[in-house]
Amino acid sequence: AHARRVAERFATEHHELVVRPDALEVLPELVRRYGEPYADSSAVPSYYVARLTRDHVTVALDGDGGDELFAGYERYSAAALAASLDRIPRTLRVAAATVAGIVPDSLSPTSPMRRARRFVRALPLEPRRRYLRWLGVFAEDALEDFLDPGFERRSRGGDAVPSAAARLNGRDPVRAAQWIDMELYLPDDLLVKMDIASMANSLEVRCPFLDHELVEFVWRLPTRLKIRRGQRKWLLKRAFDGIVPDENMYRRKQGFALPIGSWMRAELAPYVERTVLSAEALDRGYFRPDRVRELVLDHTRGRADHTAKVWSLLMLELWHREFRPA
Repeated sequence: AHARRVAERFATEHHELVVRPDALEVLPELVRRYGEPYADSSAVPSYYVARLTRDHVTVALDGDGGDELFAGYERYSAAALAASLDRIPRTLRVAAATVAGIVPDSLSPTSPMRRARRFVRALPLEPRRRYLRWLGVFAEDALEDFLDPGFERRSRGGDAVPSAAARLNGRDPVRAAQWIDMELYLPDDLLVKMDIASMANSLEVRCPFLDHELVEFVWRLPTRLKIRRGQRKWLLKRAFDGIVPDENMYRRKQGFALPIGSWMRAELAPYVERTVLSAEALDRGYFRPDRVRELVLDHTRGRADHTAKVWSLLMLELWHREFRPA
């Protein structure tokens, strides 16, 4: 409905595609195209929208970079709030995190309670580890327990936190978070996703927000022009005020994602269990088999929401079968 509204405003040609669970039949193709254990599930709708687009044009524009440049993610506001709470004694932040860990989690990935719980549980961490906790799939301490002891020993060494994240300490927390996204999240996830999803369909995609002159100009602007009175991407929204419909511009941000978590509890549950819990997968030597079984079954049986973790394990196993068969 939101895309349709914009098309009506500008009298553009509009096409809609509803992606259903059987769309995941494309996974083997995506695994081959990406060539690595790529675990961003939005690659699936990106592939389909690229295929639909290629039916009509050979070159398209996308909005990658807008959130990183103009501070559009909710986590930027969270980083600023967490920085202000760092003045509270750490013992109190640890206590709050402990209580948050006891609060039952929600199965809904968009639950406000779930977001609050995730925010509070990371408060005791230093800024760079806190931000990467929000970005990551597995928390560092949880991953250590999840890894097979032999593999954990072999892979140990060095700081697990990327060096770029060091910039998150001692700076404007929003600008620091934007910087790590510009160095890590944007080039290593988002741009990879769209580049491969589009080229797999012989479509060329360009990113106007990443024009180097625009990036250099906006990057020099102060944070107060990007987040003001709680409104993220403030400057960009002011620039398009009266042009883009208000219903679109001021609605809650929505990621380009599929309800993968729900699908993996319903139609896709047998496939996920058959793949990730196979003897072949459990014998890879990366993870503790008992932890993998517990994680996957808790999700597929509806006891918890581990969407990102289970999806990551699924994509890792599919990659193994394609590129590193036993």
